[in-house]
Amino acid sequence: MSFFSTILEKIGIKKKAETVAKPVASKPAAHRPVTVSKTPQPASAAKPATVKPAASAGVPDRAAEYMKDKSTPWGAAPVAVPVVDVVSKLEKLAASNSEKLNWKVSIVDLLKLLDIDSSLDARKELANELGCPIEFMGDSAKMNTWLHKNVLQKIAENGGNIPRELLD
Repeated sequence: MSFFSTILEKIGIKKKAETVAKPVASKPAAHRPVTVSKTPQPASAAKPATVKPAASAGVPDRAAEYMKDKSTPWGAAPVAVPVVDVVSKLEKLAASNSEKLNWKVSIVDLLKLLDIDSSLDARKELANELGCPIEFMGDSAKMNTWLHKNVLQKIAENGGNIPRELLD
């Protein structure tokens, strides 16, 4: 399990791949093979060729059978992604914690509040996982600031309800 997945799990958000339903494709039109019968006609008669559905020509309509199969993606119902109120969850955790943790501005406090390793090595691991720019990795203050902002952004992308002022 990745470091960030642990954060999502502690907040009550499952991994994105587990919570998001595959997009439901619109049902394709039930196309049937067609049989074109051309009858020789004089050049003066400008009638188009007659097109008959194959089912009426004795060919089974497999598209209709396929569409009835509920195991196809078209038979699956869309699943709503639940939105988790992250702020209220974290505020409840903070209220019950003996330390005064300012999770809204500190990645260390956020990790402590979630009972996750907040050591420099752990934060560097998380920063690498999330793609922190290399120039921030040597300066723990810059890395922590980048990390806090990006962790909150990623939580929001995965279904966490994070207020705009914490994302800016």
